[in-house]
Amino acid sequence: MTPNVKPILISGGGLASLLLAQSLLLSKIPFVVFERDASLSFRGQGYRLRLSSEGLDAIESVLDEASFKKFYDTCGKTTGGGFVAVNAITGEVIGSNPGGETLESREGKIVGIARGDMRRLFLEGCVPHMQFNKQVTGYEKTADGVHAVFADGSKSVEGSMLIGGEGIKSQVAKQLSGGKLKVFDTRARGIHGQSPTTAFKGLGEGVFRLVDDTQPHGQISIMMNVRASDMDDPNMQFGWTLVGHPGAIRAPNDDYTIVGKTAADIAKALTKNWHPRFKPLFEDMVENEAAFWKITCSTPSGVPEWENDPRVSVIGDAAHSMTPAGGIGANTAVQDSALLGRLLREAGGYKDGVTAEYEKGMKVYGSEAVKKSYGLASNSMKVKIDEATTPTV
Repeated sequence: MTPNVKPILISGGGLASLLLAQSLLLSKIPFVVFERDASLSFRGQGYRLRLSSEGLDAIESVLDEASFKKFYDTCGKTTGGGFVAVNAITGEVIGSNPGGETLESREGKIVGIARGDMRRLFLEGCVPHMQFNKQVTGYEKTADGVHAVFADGSKSVEGSMLIGGEGIKSQVAKQLSGGKLKVFDTRARGIHGQSPTTAFKGLGEGVFRLVDDTQPHGQISIMMNVRASDMDDPNMQFGWTLVGHPGAIRAPNDDYTIVGKTAADIAKALTKNWHPRFKPLFEDMVENEAAFWKITCSTPSGVPEWENDPRVSVIGDAAHSMTPAGGIGANTAVQDSALLGRLLREAGGYKDGVTAEYEKGMKVYGSEAVKKSYGLASNSMKVKIDEATTPTV
């Protein structure tokens, strides 16, 4: 860290935070990342992400040429223009590219990467700047800086800025916006899973949504991205995500922090009547990788306005949580990192006006993304948010 230069403090070690850290590293701007987990491998890394043209462009604008090549080479490339919808019970194709959504991002291919691989690549060079077991619960301003406040009551070093990137339960976002930044619980639920690539051989290459309308509590479906080149390697895994209409997927005691065999068994029970071609996805799944998740969304009408603070702002899910529909969330988050990182690079670090310019741009594309994500989820998952009555997380 450069002597006598206050670092930029980053709360949370997710994808948006780490890509911002990469940007600061390349710009030689001092920073510290505070991560609540005990280590880099403390929790599962989740499912495979589809990268849009906008997401790839944002990542490429941050990384140097060699790092982006390594990143892009790690990504899987799948042929096909959109989802193929399949009846999960009969195995029959029931539609191609429903909704007309285009998924290609580069070279006519659908580009995807496992969240864990993405995090690992964004971490390169940043680990010495990370502090673990540091859960940020708020901040305190000083005359010319800011401290992050941790769950144990201690404070960080004084920073020039604090960027909240700690996800949907961000306390930085809550404090900064005076509670205006809200994340609603749609009541729709999902289960993430991992299976060896050999389990996907019955599908072939493409992006698939298997749909089951026979469930007693509402439709369930599973989404996955299958690359044909890897289906003969039993040591490689593909991720999938099983989602359901509100009430269709239920955890014991409504506890959606459960992971492992309990979540895996529920996924198997829900899909017990599915076509034999799809059974290996569940019969061969890696049980300890299974995990429930709540499907949430920020205010559907768009990112709200709050009084700008020159020294504090938010990125990623802390600013705009989205449903999984369309894979929009992560692609918008990396745009935050690229925009804020560029402004900080141009300013040489903290400068009055940087957060205002960032938020002005972010609120435009972020609001459009939330509206699109919510609209897609309303159609496919039957979620409905009433901003006056729907509970928040």
